[in-house]
Amino acid sequence: MEEQQIIGTVSRVNNYIKRLLDSKSVLVNLWVKGEISNYKRHSSGHIYLTLKDETSVLKAVMFRGAAAGLAFSPSDGMKVIARGRVSVYEAGGAYQLYIEEMIPDGVGTLYLEFERLKKQLASEGLFDEQVKKPIPRYPNRIGVVTAPTGAAVRDIINVATRRFPLAEIIIYPALVQGVGAKESVVKAIEYFNRTNSVDTLIVGRGGGSIEDLWAFNEECVARAIFASNIPVISAVGHETDFTIADYVADLRAPTPSAAAEVSVPSSIELSRLISIYDARIHGAAETKIENLRLRLKQLVLKDPQDKINELSQRLDMRVEHMGNVYKLKLSENGRKLGELSGKLDALSPLKTLTRGYSIPIKSDGTVLRSVADFGSGDEFTLKLRDGDVECVVIE
Repeated sequence: MEEQQIIGTVSRVNNYIKRLLDSKSVLVNLWVKGEISNYKRHSSGHIYLTLKDETSVLKAVMFRGAAAGLAFSPSDGMKVIARGRVSVYEAGGAYQLYIEEMIPDGVGTLYLEFERLKKQLASEGLFDEQVKKPIPRYPNRIGVVTAPTGAAVRDIINVATRRFPLAEIIIYPALVQGVGAKESVVKAIEYFNRTNSVDTLIVGRGGGSIEDLWAFNEECVARAIFASNIPVISAVGHETDFTIADYVADLRAPTPSAAAEVSVPSSIELSRLISIYDARIHGAAETKIENLRLRLKQLVLKDPQDKINELSQRLDMRVEHMGNVYKLKLSENGRKLGELSGKLDALSPLKTLTRGYSIPIKSDGTVLRSVADFGSGDEFTLKLRDGDVECVVIE
């Protein structure tokens, strides 16, 4: 049976190859070492180049956003290490390296170790903002871990004493470069924590190459800073230099001078604030006193006759009010009495007598109501409208 041939377009083939490459995880975050050739920076800001070694070449592109972060100026013949992903440029039908980061080959090994440790410590939470300690606002003592000589220690002392002369500066002379530097820095940090002799720690040195600053990229130094109970300000190198110590420290200062500046307040600014607060307090006190004086004048120094007249008028008003209440109550009680008198008069026996009736009453006051109540010879009184008649029963 003849095998069927499948015909695909160039676009479909290139797209298929692109998807194959993009699916390979090993090609997504790849470090490539090589020499730059055919270097060109386009007006758009993109960089196009070729990486080569003794036997092969690899086309590469670095887009404007990534190229803006380069800390050096690439050129033909320069050996570099580039990190990126390998994919296919479909329109050109060629695979290439899309560079996201690039460093000179001379510092490549140290840089890779820096990135490895940075990633490890970040995953452990040593860089988290919520674990960072606040820097004391008004320190009594500041500990400085740095070389005893050089511009860094002079800058720290000069700036700190000028801004806030009340703070005492304690220098712990440490190695900050070369063999034994990392152990020396760790020992200094542990000393200040063991003695608890300062409120703030400044740990750092002046600028230099990545090799010069490497003691502050060591894991033991990072963990000593993180374990410190005393807040730590890192001050390593120049403004563009970043070390692992900067990420772990409670506060990163771009230079030693800046570290000294953020470690203490400005005495000039404090004096200005004190003057402002003093003026506010005095103003508030004077206003309060004046208000009390006016109130006292109104209550105590007022003419006594005015107070007497006011009370007399108030008494007259209350007496008049009580009189009105009394008259109203008396009138209401008189009305009720009249109503009750009318009711009582209507029920009175005397009212019956005025209509021509009479009432027979025995001597004991019993009213004779029936013939059966009378006996022959009984005496009784017959009460009439205008008097009484004494009577005897004959029959």
